[in-house]
Amino acid sequence: MPAEPSRSGIGRVTTVLHRVEDGLLALILTAMILLASAQIVLRNLFDSGLLWSDPLLRVMVLWLGLLGALAATRDDKHIVIDLLLRLTAPRWHAPVRAVTATFTAAVTAIIAYHATRFVHEDYLAGTKVFWEVPAWTTELILPLAFGLMTLRFALQALRNVRATLHGESGPS
Repeated sequence: MPAEPSRSGIGRVTTVLHRVEDGLLALILTAMILLASAQIVLRNLFDSGLLWSDPLLRVMVLWLGLLGALAATRDDKHIVIDLLLRLTAPRWHAPVRAVTATFTAAVTAIIAYHATRFVHEDYLAGTKVFWEVPAWTTELILPLAFGLMTLRFALQALRNVRATLHGESGPS
């Protein structure tokens, strides 16, 4: 008897990855709120501030946004234009989803590729963000997030191809 997806090795790894994503989202959001609040208090009450907080907050916004997008793709809560699904009969939903997921996987793969090139160029240039923090380390979220999105959309496409072959309307 096959193992339940949540009990299989892949299921356990997926669960751990989801928890890491959720934990990072919560940690970054909390840190952003605390840092921004501290900056406001320091500026308004003490005519002071943390010189590095604004660049760090910008980096954190980037990470938070991309981790949020990654979580949205994980839970299939991302923005989607489903006009074709509304215009087609349910038996065509799985093939339509397979095509759109394949297209989306291709687009995110292209973005991941170019994000990797971008990070590599900043690595070679030795660009710094603040203090002596290399820019490429703060930009790593770009290829990582888009690479994981590519994987998720490719798997979604495969599930819908399988559903099509079995004559089902398929998963979303």
